[in-house]
Amino acid sequence: MKLNIAYPATGCQKLLKIDDEKILSVFYDKRISQEVPADRLGDEWKGYILKITGGNDLQGFCMMQGVLCNIRVRLLFKDGMPNYRMKRKGVRKRKSVRGCIVDSQLSVLDLVVVKKGDNEIPGLTDTTAPRRLGPKRVGKIRKLFALSKEDDVRQYVVHRPLPEKEGRKPKSKAPKIQRLVTPVRIQRKRRVIAERRQRTEKNRVDAAAYAKLLAQRQKEKRQAILSRRRSSNRTSTSSA
Repeated sequence: MKLNIAYPATGCQKLLKIDDEKILSVFYDKRISQEVPADRLGDEWKGYILKITGGNDLQGFCMMQGVLCNIRVRLLFKDGMPNYRMKRKGVRKRKSVRGCIVDSQLSVLDLVVVKKGDNEIPGLTDTTAPRRLGPKRVGKIRKLFALSKEDDVRQYVVHRPLPEKEGRKPKSKAPKIQRLVTPVRIQRKRRVIAERRQRTEKNRVDAAAYAKLLAQRQKEKRQAILSRRRSSNRTSTSSA
């Protein structure tokens, strides 16, 4: 079985191939999201605690959280469920997934270091992998570079250099900043608020005009009924 161990603090991963059942038995019958001490992996792993995040069996079927078994099952998936992407609206599909309990039939087990031990693991904790993409949202850019509200966030966007081509200038790509408050955005917001206020005022005026018209129509209707009654009374008295 292969153990794919990730350390989020450095962004590095390490793949270990282990065939000893005594070492792997510490992971057996454990479920996804459970934490396991890594002392059996070797002396350098003493004090490390690993969290199970998933895995794949020998045929490539992935483990699924919530399926409380250690075998492969066929489930009916619909929109919103993990491990399924709906291609047409309303379509459900039956797929094979593996349960969330670890056993010996897995080929790869995914683990994450949640607690670091005393020793450094070469290739995992002693090196740092640079981030390929930088943050895109304004708040996260400010948090990364410790900026204030007065600083221009556009000057701190992480540019990713593109492969250079012969005879051309070097180019780079940068993400479009999300939730950036610009003068155009403020002007648009003012316009939207003004339009909303105008709609509210127009609705109020139209409602008042409609109520006035309705009261006038009801008054005319009552007057017509009264005049009809009076005319009928006059005709009855004259005939008598």
